[in-house]
Amino acid sequence: MTDAKAGPEVGTDKPGFDRRLLPPMLLGSVLNPINSTIIAVALVPIGRALGAPASQTAWLVSALYLATSLGQPVVGRLIDVFGPRRLFLLSTGLVGVAGVVGALAPDLGVLIGARVLLGFGTCAGYPAAMALVRSEAERTGRDSPGGVLTALAVANQTIAVVGPLLGGLLIAVGGWRTTFALNVPLAVAAVLLGLLRLPKADPEAEPEAEPTTRATGGTTRRGGLAARLDLPGMMLFAAMLVSLLLFLMNLHLRDWYLLALAAAAGAAFAVRELRAATPFIDLRVLGGNTPLLATYGRALVAYVVAYSFLYGFTQWTEEGFGLTPFHAGLAQIPMFLLAIGVSIVSGRSTSVRGKLLLGAVGQITACLVILMLGGDSPLWMLLLVALIFGVPQGLNNLALQNSVYFQADPERTASSAGLLRTFAYIGSMVASSATAASFGQHADTGGLHRLAWVMLGAGVLYLLLTLFDRTLGRAAGTGTRASA
Repeated sequence: MTDAKAGPEVGTDKPGFDRRLLPPMLLGSVLNPINSTIIAVALVPIGRALGAPASQTAWLVSALYLATSLGQPVVGRLIDVFGPRRLFLLSTGLVGVAGVVGALAPDLGVLIGARVLLGFGTCAGYPAAMALVRSEAERTGRDSPGGVLTALAVANQTIAVVGPLLGGLLIAVGGWRTTFALNVPLAVAAVLLGLLRLPKADPEAEPEAEPTTRATGGTTRRGGLAARLDLPGMMLFAAMLVSLLLFLMNLHLRDWYLLALAAAAGAAFAVRELRAATPFIDLRVLGGNTPLLATYGRALVAYVVAYSFLYGFTQWTEEGFGLTPFHAGLAQIPMFLLAIGVSIVSGRSTSVRGKLLLGAVGQITACLVILMLGGDSPLWMLLLVALIFGVPQGLNNLALQNSVYFQADPERTASSAGLLRTFAYIGSMVASSATAASFGQHADTGGLHRLAWVMLGAGVLYLLLTLFDRTLGRAAGTGTRASA
């Protein structure tokens, strides 16, 4: 996938990871988390400016995750087929367009549309980075580039926690529209780095040059590009996911038909994938890969907790506690500092189970402290909650990312990484829906406590999924992959 070369590392005759790839990898991978988190402190100012309650501005969160949940595995599959360069350049260019649309949006509807564009535009960064890590591992003969995986996790964690602070600063300086305008220079930088640093695809490895074959009625037929991409499978996957996420956005029995549509599309998707010669998602392999399925399940519940805290707790610190957007972001500095330190220190260890267990305990502890908060609580209690959340923030993402790298089929690294993000975003959608249901028209203390109980339940489930997962001993860090 890459023709980039690097000299041998000191003390070894094997080449090292090409460090020229790191800038576009890191910048591309953080475009999504920066847009996921920076909006947290902008929801209240946007609502005030556009006359929209919290239940409507929640769509700014949901829209991005709806688009990204769908786009990540699809773009990941395209990267597996075409290589990372083309998809990276196209997607990051779309981020710049979305930034302009959002900065000039006249109403909430257009603003939601800009968030949809951002969702699709930020789809390629993370799968492309994981694909490059895989290709460099194959080129150098080093199957465990732990330092690079840690750098990706630290970059994402840094942006995830610095986002609210950066958002608060931008809003204080130029208003909430600057949080969208920020995407323009970021997109320009990403495109330039991609053009200069990302390897061009090998013409001999183009999809048209290596068609697949399949047997039908005793004859052999050549499968073209459409067959390799499995467009019908992608469309059924999209129908299933969109229906499910629309249901999760506003949980109510009157929307039961969305759940029925998701089930029907899911059944058709399963039938299609089991029969396809080159399925979009190989359900036979995925179904037999118990460690990878468990990792996806943990990602879902972990992000229910993480994003409930990010959006719900941040809104409460502004409306229920009275902080300004800038100070609301400032209050999360303890989480920022500890999360980065934890990621760096824990990245030196290949253990996954220990990281997951400690992350689960950190989530549960933070939720219990939130239940003791009130509008008259001392500021140090808010800082304590942020500090405690720094532990799971620094551990969970790194452990989940490393798990997928080692558990996934090497030929589907990008799409498997994209699917990890899809499960994470489903969790974020549940968090967004829970936040809107808990707060209603105003983010008060009662709503915060209701949300904390939801978070606590998800945190306990995360702990149980880790405690009773006997496959973790064969997961990341051992250099082996569990597969069908």
